[in-house]
Formats: sequence, C-alpha cells, structure tokens
Amino acid sequence: MKSTGWITRCIVMMALGLSGAVQAQITAPDEVERFGLPEGCTGFVTVQYKLCQVTHHYTCEGDPEGIQHRVDLDDDGPFFVSTIDSEAQWIESLDVRSNILDTLDPAPENPASFTDLARKGRDDFNFSTTSEVGETIIYQGRDLLTGETVIIDDVPLLRTDTYARATRPDGTLVWESRGNEYIHLDWRLFLAGQSVTRTPDGSFQDEDEPVEFHFPGDPGFLALEPEYNCRALLL
Repeated sequence: MKSTGWITRCIVMMALGLSGAVQAQITAPDEVERFGLPEGCTGFVTVQYKLCQVTHHYTCEGDPEGIQHRVDLDDDGPFFVSTIDSEAQWIESLDVRSNILDTLDPAPENPASFTDLARKGRDDFNFSTTSEVGETIIYQGRDLLTGETVIIDDVPLLRTDTYARATRPDGTLVWESRGNEYIHLDWRLFLAGQSVTRTPDGSFQDEDEPVEFHFPGDPGFLALEPEYNCRALLL
C-alpha cells in the first residue's frame, strides 16, 4: 500500500503536467494537448464517458505487480485519483478538490476479488476505508456477472449487476446503490455504468457509461477535456 505522501506527489506532478500542457499550447499551437501523468507513469487507456467525464488509466514504474491508477477529469479539470490492486480493491482514493485521502483498512472481513467475479460470476465484499480526517466507512455488497458481453467502441466488456451499501461504524447509512457496471477481463478493472443511489436525503439516478476508448497513438489518448454532455458543449 502506498503512502499518503506518494499520492500527494502524484497530484502535484499532474498539476505540473497540466501547466506544461498549457505552455505547450502557447508555444506550439499545432500540437495536441495531452494530460500530463506523473513522472515514470504510462497510460494504457483513456475512457470518454457519457456524462462529462474523461478517465485515464495508467501504471507506474516501481509499483508492486498489479497496481494501477486512474485520474478522472470533468470540464473543471481533475477531481478524483485512485489506486487499485490486481483484485480491483480500492487501495487509496483522493478527492482532489477537498484534498481528502481515503485508504483501505487492513485485514478486510471479505476483501473484493476480481478473480472470484471473473471465474465464478459472483463476488461478495465487506471492507472499510478510513480518511485522513478519521472518518471510517464500511462497504458491503456483491457483484454478479449477468452473462452479457457488451461491445462499446469495439471494446468487449462484461456487464455486472451490482449492489453496494456504505455505512458508518454505528450503522448509519451513507448511501446504497443498485445498478450495472462493466468489467474488462484483461485490464482487471471496473468501468462505470447506470445506477440508482439512495441517501438519507433522497435518491438519484446516474446514467453514465463509457462512450469511447482511446489508446496510445490515438488522437484522443490522454485528452485534457471530456467530450460529451458538458456545460460548455450545451451553451
């Protein structure tokens, strides 16, 4: 598990990367702007989502085997960075705008297992995370493979039926969500889908899902901006 200092350095380095991209636009306007990953890191896919989000997935030199990272951007820039292991467990996640880091607690009661989901078609999980400000959240739920293979932008994905519930240690509900996500077997990661989430203040529906995939060498790889359904595009 990586330290808080490492992921904070990642954010700083990515911010420098953004500044460098802006400078490149000024000095070389014919070049394509690209998001700057931390030094020693290599992107492997960029995902454009339906609801104004672009996500870059990448790996970094010196990481333990199976570790990978992602950064999410909306039309205001980066807002979320996370690290997962080979079983797609949430090792660390950082809300960039609040600068609050959540870290997976040791010895989860039932750790998430991408392997079980891929091989058995079902994975049950029960784990917790603790933030830098001392807030612990317990996550319980399960993922099921529906048996459907969905092709999006020529990329084959397996659809899941997902249920998750987040509570505080005293049992107070934070949120409860049901819906569908996608997994890619070779990348060993989850991609967002449609869901309905209930909170103590009400319910809302999220209809996000991948629209396009861009790989190294593609014009849209490491794009700085999301392409779909953003405020600027709707004006």
